[in-house]
Amino acid sequence: MGTIEYKKTFFKVADFVSWQKDEALILSPKFQRRSVWKPGTKSYLIDTIVRGLPIPIIFLRDLPIDLETLRPKREVVDGQQRLRTVLSFVAPQSLPDYNSQQDYFTIQKNHNKEIAKKTFQELDDEIKREILEYEFSVHILSPRMDDREVIDIFRRMNSTYYQLNKQEIRNSQYFGEFKTLAYKLALECFWYWKNWKVFTDDDIARMKEVKLTSELIMMMLDGELMGSNDKTIDNYYKKYDDSIPHKNRIYNKFHKTMEVIDKNFRDFLPFSKFREQTKIYIFFAVIYDLVFGLNSIKNSESDDKQKISEAVVQRIKIANDKVKNKQLIYSNSKVQEVFDARRQNIKERKIMFDYLIHFVKDSD
Repeated sequence: MGTIEYKKTFFKVADFVSWQKDEALILSPKFQRRSVWKPGTKSYLIDTIVRGLPIPIIFLRDLPIDLETLRPKREVVDGQQRLRTVLSFVAPQSLPDYNSQQDYFTIQKNHNKEIAKKTFQELDDEIKREILEYEFSVHILSPRMDDREVIDIFRRMNSTYYQLNKQEIRNSQYFGEFKTLAYKLALECFWYWKNWKVFTDDDIARMKEVKLTSELIMMMLDGELMGSNDKTIDNYYKKYDDSIPHKNRIYNKFHKTMEVIDKNFRDFLPFSKFREQTKIYIFFAVIYDLVFGLNSIKNSESDDKQKISEAVVQRIKIANDKVKNKQLIYSNSKVQEVFDARRQNIKERKIMFDYLIHFVKDSD
């Protein structure tokens, strides 16, 4: 196969609607899988379009013009589900195989409160226009490419990406309340993670800060420390996909805890033992416990935060020095061993948490 012939361009949602109505778009060519997106995935895509945010490139192939009808046609090489989602929302009547049980959906509240539960026809004219004028980035393959060449391109596009980690898989599977809260908090705390040097750019690209945020939300929900088990995290995403109890309180307390950490430990954390990804969970848990109480969400305790005294701040710094300088080898070798380990299980997290809480409270 020689050089690939294609051109880069942009097409509006309205263009695809028009082509579909004119039967000029082949949405499901024979080499594409016919997977069905879940309503949450569809809702997330439409909200992305409403917000004017970019989505992955659509690949089309121009087909030879039909000499009888004199009409051009284009087939979708990659982007079938994205386009089907848009068409089923904007112009379901244009899809000859439209199935209300599979294709009907509305926007979820956790994605966009303003347009939640509304169909396209129920939206304000301004929002309708924004959707119809949204531009997809499109690559159009030459009609001179035969099916064999297109199939090769399609398979390469779907096989050359790096292997997804567990959090990236969750990102593609869930679009409900738990995911929305975790991603919102992780994003809003982006500069904390960066300034404290907890996560690198590569870590954030692989969503490691979202995984940590998810674990912290789990701890706040249940009022106790947990391990970093992927199956457990998956269960929380699934269990709280529809709704999360005390969501606003969790959101507010999370932010307030991060603010307390930044105010008191901004210059300390980047050089401390606690900035390590295996330790920052415990550091957050200790500060959260001191400020609100570990069980404050579960037991519906007050949302008023307690001020951390300068003495407590200094004790935390002293604890860090002891661990970092391996001064616990003889006095508390088990604690030193756990702090030096690169593990995430619940037993070791509890050992670290209990040591820090007791050490800090000795200052009272």
